[in-house]
Order: sequence, then C-alpha cells, then structure tokens
Amino acid sequence: MRHHIIDAKKKKRIFDIIQIGQREDVVSRGFDIFIVIAILANIAVLFLETFDWSARYAPLLHGIEVVTVIIFTGEYLLRIWTAEYLYPKKSRGKAVWRFLISFDGIVDLCTILPFFFLSGFVVFRMLRVVRIFHLFRINAYYDSFSVITAVLVEKKNQLISSIFIVMVLMLASSLCMYSAEHEVQPEVFNNAFSGMWWSISTILTVGYGDIYPVTILGRIMAIIISFLGVGAVAIPTGIISAGFVERYTQIQNQNKPGGGARGTVSVTVDETSGFYGRLVNEAEKEYHIDIVAFIRSGTVIVPTDTTKILAGDVLIYQARDTETA
Repeated sequence: MRHHIIDAKKKKRIFDIIQIGQREDVVSRGFDIFIVIAILANIAVLFLETFDWSARYAPLLHGIEVVTVIIFTGEYLLRIWTAEYLYPKKSRGKAVWRFLISFDGIVDLCTILPFFFLSGFVVFRMLRVVRIFHLFRINAYYDSFSVITAVLVEKKNQLISSIFIVMVLMLASSLCMYSAEHEVQPEVFNNAFSGMWWSISTILTVGYGDIYPVTILGRIMAIIISFLGVGAVAIPTGIISAGFVERYTQIQNQNKPGGGARGTVSVTVDETSGFYGRLVNEAEKEYHIDIVAFIRSGTVIVPTDTTKILAGDVLIYQARDTETA
C-alpha cells in the first residue's frame, strides 16, 4: 500500500512537471523551456529541409529530427499515462480517451506520425506542418492567449452567423458572375467554381486579377459585390473587437479595489477545495456560478470552459440567479 502511495505521488509529480504554466515550479518551468526548444528545433529542420543547399547537412538535420521526435513521443506517452490527473472526475480509460481526442492530444499525435510514415502517403508528409501548432503551448495559459480563446468561444454563435452570411454572399456572387460572364469568357468562367474563386478573391479583398469580368453587367455586379464584401468581412472583425473590449473592461473592473460587478466573490483554491482539479465548465455547472477570471502566479487569466483549476488560483466569480442556474 505504501509503495502504491509513493508511486501515485511520483506520477502526480510528473503530471505537475509536464503541465504548462506552473511559474512557481522551477522544474516544470525548465521542462516547458526544454519542450519549447525541441519544438523550435524541429520546426527549424522542417524549414531548412526545403532549401536545396540543406542536402549537404542532411545527416545533421535528420539527427535533430530523430532526437526531437523521441522527445515528443516520450512527452505524449507521459501525458497519456497521467491523463487521470488532467480529468480527475473521469475514470482512467475515459480520461485517456478524452486526452487522445483533445486538441493537444491530436496535435501531439500528428507531430509524431509523419516521422514514421514520411515516405508514405502525402497526407502524412503534410501533417508535418501541424507541428507548428505545438507553439500554442508557449502561451497557452497566459493573459493574451486566454483572452483571444475566451472571446472566440464566447462569440462563437455570432461568428458562425457572420461566416454563414459571407458564405451565402460568395455562393450568390459566384453564380451571378458565372451567368453574366460564361458566354463571353467560357474558358475563364467555365463553371460555378471559377465564379467561386473570383468571389473569394474579391470579397476577401485579395484581388489576384487572374479572373475578372469584361461585360457591363458583370462589372456592375462586381462593384456591388465588392462593396457588400467589405461590409460582410468587417462583421466578424467588429464582433471580435467588441469581445476584446468587453473582456478587458471586465478584467480591469475586477482588479480595481472594491471593483467588479455586484455579487462578485473571490476565493483562493487549495487542494481541499471543491474547485481543485475541476475544469471551469464543471465548476460553473455544479456550483451555479460564472467564473469571470482568476489569478495564477500573479497573472490574470481569462478562463475557457476547459481550463483546469489548480491549487493557488484566486477565482473571481459571480453567483447565477436561481431561475437561470
């Protein structure tokens, strides 16, 4: 039994080390820096291999890639091994499965697979690009990245609606342009997809100029579509900008002495707290609260639903109305 407890403590310690953003833990911070160096080295090899002169350094570049992939594989296995600490409310099997299908789990797997199947299908070679997403870990738990992800999650319904409007506009404009230009330029506007390519490059203000209308009707429609495109593309930009302003205003109000919304409560989490080890959405659902922000190691973090609450975090939350809880 004692041996089992010691092993559990070691396992928990490994989990704490491989987690990101533990500023007060020197070993954890050292591991973060080590992983970041490995990621940057791996991506550097990915870029350098595209140059012709890199052939003379092929053994060195391949060696760096082998070492970094071994590091990534070891980290991936450790994260699978300690998955129950990442999802403490789930069983061992469910926790592992949750990690495997999570964003981090998929990126980790896609980082490793191309090395073993590099000479195979093109899709595996293309997966090497996914390694770049590993860089998200550098800033995963800090204010800037947290605000961006929180705003995108909070405004997702509005963003989806605005993207839907843009898609409808592109479909309508592509069909209109095809109808107006096909008889005059059959080799250019030979199908609806050609019109789609024109509408995308016009609405998104890229304007390659490889496809353009020559008829009077086509040019009139192009002018109208261009004006509509400017407005349509500006919609998601405005939504995101407004979300940033709301979030930062909310955080600033919480940090003012006596500030914050009415009914705001702050509490420091320890290992005996009911909040400890939970994901934000789990805590909000169980305790009928809205977690506005929390402070971790002196850094204000705007949480997402899947942010994990750790010991030492200072939670800032509001109680929900009993009718809406």
